[in-house]
This record gives sequence, C-alpha cells and structure tokens, in this order.
Amino acid sequence: MKGVILAGGLGTRLMPCTKVTNKHLLPVYDKPMIYYPLETMVDAGLEDIMIVTGGNYAGDFLRLLGNGREFGLKDISYTYQEGEGGIADALKLAENFVDEDKVFVMLGDNLIEDNIKKYIHEFEKKDSGAHIFLKEVNDPERFGVAEVDGGKVINIEEKPKKPKSNYAVTGLYMYDNDVFKIIKKLKPSGRGEYEITDVNNEYIKRQKMTYTVLKGWWTDAGTFGSLFRASNLIADKLNKGQ
Repeated sequence: MKGVILAGGLGTRLMPCTKVTNKHLLPVYDKPMIYYPLETMVDAGLEDIMIVTGGNYAGDFLRLLGNGREFGLKDISYTYQEGEGGIADALKLAENFVDEDKVFVMLGDNLIEDNIKKYIHEFEKKDSGAHIFLKEVNDPERFGVAEVDGGKVINIEEKPKKPKSNYAVTGLYMYDNDVFKIIKKLKPSGRGEYEITDVNNEYIKRQKMTYTVLKGWWTDAGTFGSLFRASNLIADKLNKGQ
C-alpha cells in the first residue's frame, strides 16, 4: 500500500495568510498542518509516501520535510500539480508512484484522532475495491454526504442542500489500482474540476465500496474557523496526555 497526501491548491479561504505560504504549512497548534496527515500514515504503518503539492511554495515542503527521516521514513516522494483541477486530478499525478499497488489517499488539511492501522491492513488483504471513512456531523451540507442503507453506501452527494444523512465523507480514501483508470474517464464537474465524489460513486456503482465510521474527532483545517478548531482539538489531546 502506498500513501498519497494531497497538499496543492491556492488556499484562498485562508487569505491573506496564504499569500506567503502554502495552506498546508500553516501551524495547527504546535506543528505545521502537513505533519498531521503524514503522522497518520506513518502511525498506520505506511512507508512509501508521496506528497502532491503546487502553487508558488512547493519547494517549502522539501525544506520542511526533507527526506522524511524525522518521521522514521527512508524517503518521501514529491510531485507538482499545475493549477487546480480537483482532488481526482491531483491523485492522477501519483499513478507512476503507486504503480500496481493499492493507495491510501489523505487530504493534507484533514486531521483525525483515530489510529487507522487496522483498516489499512484489512484493505490490503482485499482483492479489489475502495473504502471511505465517514463521520457524523451537524452540518453535512458543507461536505460530500454518504447515503447508507443496510451497511452499504448507496450514493454520495456533493454539498447537498437537503442531505440524506449526517454522514460526511472525510478526506481519507483507500483504492485499488483501478482508481487511475476511473479518473481518466471522468468529466469535469460544473466547477471545472475532476471530483473525487465521482470516483467514489463509480465504485459504489460497481458494488465495490465499503466504509468505516470514525469514532474519534475529525476536522479539516481549510478555513479560519476549522483551523482554529483543529488547533483546539490538538491542544486538548496533548493536555489529556500529560
């Protein structure tokens, strides 16, 4: 299993802070944001990790993270996304890196409390398919929303005005190698991006999608409100551990 962290984009919702750096390098409590998805992957046992970044500050990732030895890795791979083509478009850039393996994808501005090592191992044993992580939220209309029935995901709707459940699709995904074939057949959405929701719905259509509901907290950190919340969650977690 390979790991891919998507850390591109312009971070417009965090302007003016992102005038001078990539969003994923902003601090969340006592560490740069990118540390958290990287630590999630390392704690889950992944050793081959690529960071997909873009914009004017891509070189800052190399200066900050180097070859990954601070995290116990032998190396970190990097690639560059030109423009903003969406999550699926960014993932496509990792095709050669992933090669014939499965892939665990995590958005660089997502933080979770759970250790997901066992779910990684379970997915590695499967022949094929995809797996997503859900979390019950009070404001599902902000996210991709999963409609679940009988223990199966039957549909995912992106930012619905009338959500059919409270299950938000978090920015953590596991895919077999077919994901790259699926991405190549996608058409841009109304906002001109290649949507990861379309990828997930294709796996649902094939009846190859499974899911886990996260037990601990989950948040993104892509707005000032969620960035503040993420810092508080990390502070609380560290204080409990003292």
